[in-house]
Amino acid sequence: MSIPLDLARTLAVVVEEGTLDAAARRLHVTPSAVSQRVRALEDQLGRVVLVRSKPVRTTEAGDAVVRLARQLALLEHDALAAIGAEGGVVASLPLAVNADSMGTWFLPPLARVAERRAVVFDLHRDDQDFTVGLLESGTVMAAVTSRETPLAGCRVRPLGVLRYEAVATAGFSRRWFPEGVDAAALAAAPVVDFDRRDDLQTQWLARRGVAAAAPPRHRVPASQDFATAVELGLGWGLLPSFQSAAGLADGSLLHLGDDPLDVPLYWQQWNLTSDLLDDVADEVVAEGRRVLAAG
Repeated sequence: MSIPLDLARTLAVVVEEGTLDAAARRLHVTPSAVSQRVRALEDQLGRVVLVRSKPVRTTEAGDAVVRLARQLALLEHDALAAIGAEGGVVASLPLAVNADSMGTWFLPPLARVAERRAVVFDLHRDDQDFTVGLLESGTVMAAVTSRETPLAGCRVRPLGVLRYEAVATAGFSRRWFPEGVDAAALAAAPVVDFDRRDDLQTQWLARRGVAAAAPPRHRVPASQDFATAVELGLGWGLLPSFQSAAGLADGSLLHLGDDPLDVPLYWQQWNLTSDLLDDVADEVVAEGRRVLAAG
């Protein structure tokens, strides 16, 4: 059995675009032709590869085929670059990264790579505990993740530690912690979470014996907006040192405790020999080790 590469590439486009109609527009064919290609691929493999929902989603077999298509596209681009025959073709690299890294240190190394290579980046944002799932499914080629153990078919390099500090404005502290930051006050004071999967504040509260369900919670699902919500006094929250340093220095923010919460970060990527992917990895790892705390 072999996997028809043109059909594998079609499946990858369908997944990237989310619908058969959008994939057809990109491929300059009819939606019916795209559907027939996917069906032919499934007939060849004897397995369903695509669930035709909106947006579409791949099966486990489909994940493997999409991963193959993306690996081949990357290797093809590297080969064309090596012989000087890119012909203006721009490579697209899908990467996964947590919001706080994207909002603070992750973009500069990508910009340096883009200055010297014909590449665009398709960034997928998720919590650092979940980005590895995007790598495992083949949605992305590399990810910033909190997982140290490499996935099958991947390799991992440490980046450093993203240090979070619990802070609040001076006015918020006067209102909610007049007698100090104790368990009773923390159970009543509003807290800012990124989203429902963000458990950093919950971890910090647990150290102080405060139940996760006790405090009222704002949810602000964007890194800079999250920091702004804390800086405006909506609630207290754990901010990366990058975002809290200025406010702590000028007194507009105050520490709620002297025990930061450290999140080790790692770079996981497909174990694939690719000059382009390795160039991105080297820049990202160097930047992480320069600006993040040592693990």
